[in-house]
Amino acid sequence: MGFIKAFTGAIGGTLADQWKDFLLPRPDITGTSVIFEAVPQGSNAGRGSNKGSKNIITNGSKIVVPEGTALITLEDGRITGLVAEPGGFIYSSDDPNALSLFAGDGILASTLKQSWERLKFGGQPGVQQLAFYVNLKEIPNNFFGTQSEIYWDDAYLGAQVGAIARGTYTLKIVDPILFVKNFVPAMYLQSDAPLLDLADMDNDLGSQLFNEFVSSLAAAFSNYTNDPNKGNRIAKIQGDQIGFAASMSQAVEDGYQWKGDRGLEIINVAIQSIEYDEDTKTLLSDVKKADALSGTRGNAFMQQSVARGMQSAGETGGGANMAFMGMGMNASGGMMGATQQNDQTPQSQYIQQQPQNQQSVESQSSKSTEPKEEDPYDKLLKLKKLLDAGVITQEEFDKEKSKVFGD
Repeated sequence: MGFIKAFTGAIGGTLADQWKDFLLPRPDITGTSVIFEAVPQGSNAGRGSNKGSKNIITNGSKIVVPEGTALITLEDGRITGLVAEPGGFIYSSDDPNALSLFAGDGILASTLKQSWERLKFGGQPGVQQLAFYVNLKEIPNNFFGTQSEIYWDDAYLGAQVGAIARGTYTLKIVDPILFVKNFVPAMYLQSDAPLLDLADMDNDLGSQLFNEFVSSLAAAFSNYTNDPNKGNRIAKIQGDQIGFAASMSQAVEDGYQWKGDRGLEIINVAIQSIEYDEDTKTLLSDVKKADALSGTRGNAFMQQSVARGMQSAGETGGGANMAFMGMGMNASGGMMGATQQNDQTPQSQYIQQQPQNQQSVESQSSKSTEPKEEDPYDKLLKLKKLLDAGVITQEEFDKEKSKVFGD
């Protein structure tokens, strides 16, 4: 007892002329509808007792399974048949060659066969069955949002991070047997059942998925930013829909077994906005500054800073300051010598011209003002600041200190 395959693919040609009446999905389904009844199409000629019923099929009923759907038959809430490949089928209650399962040879085939063996109806089905379609396409426009900050430990930043997040996600039913058996409420699995639409937040199933998704966000953010193999930064999340979806899928699977128990899987997550709390904003600002000071870009930045300090000192007549800044520049040159040798950017060329500019500035300064003898304590204090800033080495500091005290 089950189905006999009549043709593969969409109905058309001579078969369309021969099949004057058959069952198809109801016409008012949306992209977010997940389960919906089969309804008769055509004249209902030759259908006997099945004439006029919505989703009840009897012996000899013809039914079409469109691409992207699966057909499930039920009796008293128990699954008696499954067709997960597109085509036209005839329901037969007395043909020994009829099959209860058509899983096809696609990506879902092995999964459906395993679920069928575990959960199939063990008795003899009656001659009358309820027929429903399950949406196997990607289901869009599932909105989410947090009312207050969620927090997670971020390994890259080395601190706890907080944010309010909003966006949408898409999901897919990858096992219609588990979905219907373990998750769909009974009110959607009866004759003349209402349409089950996930976008309708008035239904309990949609509300449950929303609450479970939001409660898993913190774990998903942690999964993404703490992956040691990727070194993912928090700033990458909004541009990595598929990567973050994998982290989100893992989070809901760990917490609520969406795939293992319900046959659901998250495909994409589009984060529309992330609003960080004030502490996180400050931390991210510091990280951006640290990034700007790293590598070759940081070397050029430091060189320009030293040069600007020398120029400013010359303009204000601080000859001693220029001497110390010049010494600091030499020290920084020792630390970054390899980078300076290879760096031919306009910034480095500008720095290379600074000794000549410095002599010009010192010459102008000496003409306009007489150098004042600097207090030894002030000189030592400035040297210490340069040492703490990493501009000069301990050895250079000790040498200049000896000069200040005449050692």
